[in-house]
Amino acid sequence: MPLVSDIIALMDALAPPRLAEDWDNPGLQIGNPQWPVKKVMVSLDASPLVIADACEQGVNLLITHHPFIFKAIKQIDYSTPLGRMIEMATRHQLAVFSAHTNLDWVSGGLNDAFADAIGLKNVTILTPLDGAEQLEDRQSGLGRIGDLDKPMDLAGLAGKIKVTLGLGSVRVVGSADMEVQRIAVCTGSGSGLLKAFFDSSADVFISGDLRYHDARDAEINQRGLIDIGHFASERLMVDLIRGRLASALAESSRDVLVIGSQQESEPFIIR
Repeated sequence: MPLVSDIIALMDALAPPRLAEDWDNPGLQIGNPQWPVKKVMVSLDASPLVIADACEQGVNLLITHHPFIFKAIKQIDYSTPLGRMIEMATRHQLAVFSAHTNLDWVSGGLNDAFADAIGLKNVTILTPLDGAEQLEDRQSGLGRIGDLDKPMDLAGLAGKIKVTLGLGSVRVVGSADMEVQRIAVCTGSGSGLLKAFFDSSADVFISGDLRYHDARDAEINQRGLIDIGHFASERLMVDLIRGRLASALAESSRDVLVIGSQQESEPFIIR
């Protein structure tokens, strides 16, 4: 029977840990690498609902995008919300593993999946990796830039994205009739890539967690922004990892069920 360590090896091949940012904390968050695995669940976050559902369903390994343990923990108090989650996972032998910025940067990872989901062609990297020591990762980088099949106005693009991703609303900066065809994207929080976007030939930048002053800078530069929210830009990692991991397990003749969590949703509610 496959072990947690075996699944981690497959995940590390999909999203090499060396690509993670220095401040990040990907990898095994809770559990024992030697625990056996029959069932894997994939989710964006390890929320209380997700942890409880995984334990109830007899899941052995939960794979998330956002690290369950991000900041240093000085104590584990089972009476606290975090402590109760750790206690529940440990009691049910549920291991938790995260692939975060390494999944964002890697070629074929989350940013490529996002670009593909909105139909971009001729996709290249918005911010490449630096350093000669990373030449083996020259196809990896943060953000992507590509082209729509044909030009459309900004309002039409915003509407297309809402339909494609099943969103009730998006935030848009720029004239509704602005013609756009070259698109830059970044999953998660994209404010850090605004300079790269402005230095590029892209007409519009699609991401999440964009700020007021980002909007003003876009106006000055006569570019468009579409903020689809952090959750919507990264939730597609569930299907991405579920499909890739299931294929890798099948190729190695390992009988493991891989499912996506059904217990998470956009935390912000618009009323």
